Amino acid sequence: MRRKERFEKFIEYFTTNQPEAETELSYSNPYELLVAVILSAQCTDKRINIVTPKLFKDFPSPEHLAASHFDELFPYIRSVSYPNNKTKHLLGMAKMLVEDFDSKVPADLKELQKLPGVGRKTANVIASVIYNQPTMAVDTHVFRVSKRLGLVNQNSKTPLEVEKQLINYIPEEYVARAHHWLILHGRYVCLARSPKCDQCQISDFCRFYEKNYR
Repeated sequence: MRRKERFEKFIEYFTTNQPEAETELSYSNPYELLVAVILSAQCTDKRINIVTPKLFKDFPSPEHLAASHFDELFPYIRSVSYPNNKTKHLLGMAKMLVEDFDSKVPADLKELQKLPGVGRKTANVIASVIYNQPTMAVDTHVFRVSKRLGLVNQNSKTPLEVEKQLINYIPEEYVARAHHWLILHGRYVCLARSPKCDQCQISDFCRFYEKNYR
């Protein structure tokens, strides 16, 4: 099956069966999503959603967070992965938001990546979810699923390579949702170690399934 046809089937299936896919992180404004996404690096959304309610209650704005210090903030996030670094990142991010961006989360990818704790993936998430920009954040799920489906080259070695190929083939109006389609499919069906191919509804155009089960 040609790659273009796989993309067509991918978009057709998910626009029909999961048209309103969105992040599973809980948030109520751009600042809260930025905090949640920084915390979610190499950690589960479920864990982050347990940690953030009290964090958001006690630090409801960039100003409140910027006025905090390491020993005060650390206990709130000690249960997430890499809490030491993330505590430093959150404090630095909040301070920069207040001092350089008038406490507003920027929409520009380059500006976002100036913030401590914000790499390309996090910047793409914010630009996509908050500002509805056609950006593709490539996490481990997106990287794995897009390769298994045959949407990107099998020899793609970096998230940026995968990102560029997905952006090239997915129509702009679907890019933001396609990010969530790939994540959710990877989280609940196309698992890393034991993919649920017998339950998968898109195996008819999956390269991994073709190779291993046909």
